[in-house]
Amino acid sequence: MRFAAILATRYSEVQLTFSTKITFLGTGLMGDPMVRRLLQAGYSVTVWNRTHSKAQELRAAGANAPALLLDAVAGAQIVISMLEAGPIVAQVLEDALPAMAPATLWVDMSSTKQSEAQQFHAALRAAGHSFIDAPVSGGVGGAQAGSLAIMAGGSAEDYDKVAAILTAMGRPTLVGPAGSGQVAKLCNQLIVGATLNIVAEALLLAQAAGADAAAVRTAIRGGFAESRILEVHGQRMLERNFVAGGQVKSQIKDMHNILAAAEAANIRLPVTQLVTRRYESIAETHATADHAAALLALEAINPGQRLGSGPDKLS
Repeated sequence: MRFAAILATRYSEVQLTFSTKITFLGTGLMGDPMVRRLLQAGYSVTVWNRTHSKAQELRAAGANAPALLLDAVAGAQIVISMLEAGPIVAQVLEDALPAMAPATLWVDMSSTKQSEAQQFHAALRAAGHSFIDAPVSGGVGGAQAGSLAIMAGGSAEDYDKVAAILTAMGRPTLVGPAGSGQVAKLCNQLIVGATLNIVAEALLLAQAAGADAAAVRTAIRGGFAESRILEVHGQRMLERNFVAGGQVKSQIKDMHNILAAAEAANIRLPVTQLVTRRYESIAETHATADHAAALLALEAINPGQRLGSGPDKLS
């Protein structure tokens, strides 16, 4: 009897989870595959995008796609946003508030400043709602595979309400109170941005010094230099494949947010400052290229040096 009762309770919890009304705001490069993972997991999802045609593309996958933001958020228990930047999140949140049901839980998976996440938390709390900041890492490939690293900031009670939903999109971890998710994401992007530049320097050095850069990459992958950046983006650099996953302009935004967080915490990050300048140097020419285009920034200050011999793939 006890086992049957446990099964009945868990079945009820599963039923409740899947009956949760979810609205997803922002169906761009990352948002689209994230919504598809939710739909594949059995959730009912309403989607909205500022460019309505992008949201409509998800109708065939089973999503509801009203044209108006107010219609999209009305009645939702969970609102998930995946938008370009903090100011856009702030505007969408302000516009959505009048139509939101009482005690809505808003999960912002965009990459914003920590201070912005804390402001969203305060605004929602004042209106009787809850907030979690849950930025992600893993790029479009991770979104498609449902393997995103998801860094959540909020209360344990609120996190428990959405843990299963987030798990449909990746591997969520509660890292602290509201705003902490953005801190974790900034730490992630700091490592990613710096490592991309170092991998570019290593491969260009290998070739310029007369070694086979591809063979050098293979040789060092078994040592302490091994990383996902060396594995994935090292190969992209060798192939000169700069078709966007994570874009240069997004990396620059993240680097600026890192430096803002460092200033607020009264610390200096000299390497991050250098990496930021390297990305800023290609902001006008390669803003929408993949952030592996750190190689292009490096080649620009080394005239006559170019990794590999193939053409650049930019789109």
